[in-house]
Amino acid sequence: MVEKRRYLSEKDLMELYALCQILPGPSSTQTITGIGYRIGGPKLAFLTLLVWMLPAVSLMTIAAIILSNIQEKDLSLEFTRFIQPMAVGFVFYAAYTLSVKVVNTRSGIIIMVIATIVSFLIRKPFIYPLLLLLAGVVTALKYRKHPREEKGKLSVRWGNLTLWISILVVAAITAGITQAIPARIFENFYRNGSLIFGGGQVLIPLLYTEFVNFKAYLTSEEFLTGYALVQAIPGPVFSFSAFIGSLAMRDYGVGGEVIGAFMASLGIFLPGTFLIFFMLRFWDSLKKYRVIKASLEGIVAASAGMVIAAALLLLEPIELSYLNISIVVGTALLLQFTKVPAPIIILVGLTLGILL
Repeated sequence: MVEKRRYLSEKDLMELYALCQILPGPSSTQTITGIGYRIGGPKLAFLTLLVWMLPAVSLMTIAAIILSNIQEKDLSLEFTRFIQPMAVGFVFYAAYTLSVKVVNTRSGIIIMVIATIVSFLIRKPFIYPLLLLLAGVVTALKYRKHPREEKGKLSVRWGNLTLWISILVVAAITAGITQAIPARIFENFYRNGSLIFGGGQVLIPLLYTEFVNFKAYLTSEEFLTGYALVQAIPGPVFSFSAFIGSLAMRDYGVGGEVIGAFMASLGIFLPGTFLIFFMLRFWDSLKKYRVIKASLEGIVAASAGMVIAAALLLLEPIELSYLNISIVVGTALLLQFTKVPAPIIILVGLTLGILL
């Protein structure tokens, strides 16, 4: 995008990436969509979003349908037994890399520890946005430590923000009144997509708490299998939502599974798209405010703590045998100290599961 196509400068790309890191939603998807928006406006941005997400969403939908068919025929899922602890290893690795990268102050470490404990003990969907909000407020109080910058006029165009909030409200009302599963799936994922800071890794504790613990749309084994599979395919981790949405509607046949995957994918990707459209118009002015900069410290620290809690939550349903613990630790170490691609690790786990 920078060196070959020269669509934007390296500085523009880094600033766009930084902006997407602090917005709710999938940061990689928002970055790609933001480039499309800068080059060709909303139409090209939505086309970019579609091209970026469609392969991974399609593959995860197919994986969910295959898994559902295997279970309907009472066939064993024992061949997935190795990739389930591998999935936990991926989350532990994500927790480690995220905490090392973004938490580098004493207050950040304290917030991360508190967020880990609270999100592990209080397993309710509401706790995650509350933690992010409180953490942002706490570090926003330290704004005086950031240097002043000369600020220009802040001109805000509210259209996309209004659209984002309107869909959130309408989806909640529609799901509450109708109780239709497709509407509930869309609302669930739209709400989660509006609250997630830090990318795909932070998605995991929210989805596990809401769809495994709270709503029981799928089992912990199915959840871990899907999360392992999403590591083995190209594309955004948020495409994991298609897998969950599909299994949530498995009782309605293949057509229902496709609808569930579509509603989940639409719900998870739309909020971040609306927000990046909204923020790009005045980000250059907003980023100069010290309160905004200061609040980011707490938000990213709480996000890191939530990922650590997710790793511990996902470890619970796995039998704590020497083999499973070795697979969890070995997967994390492979990711940390070698250049073995994640898809190869998962494919080896699947192959071993089939052969053994």
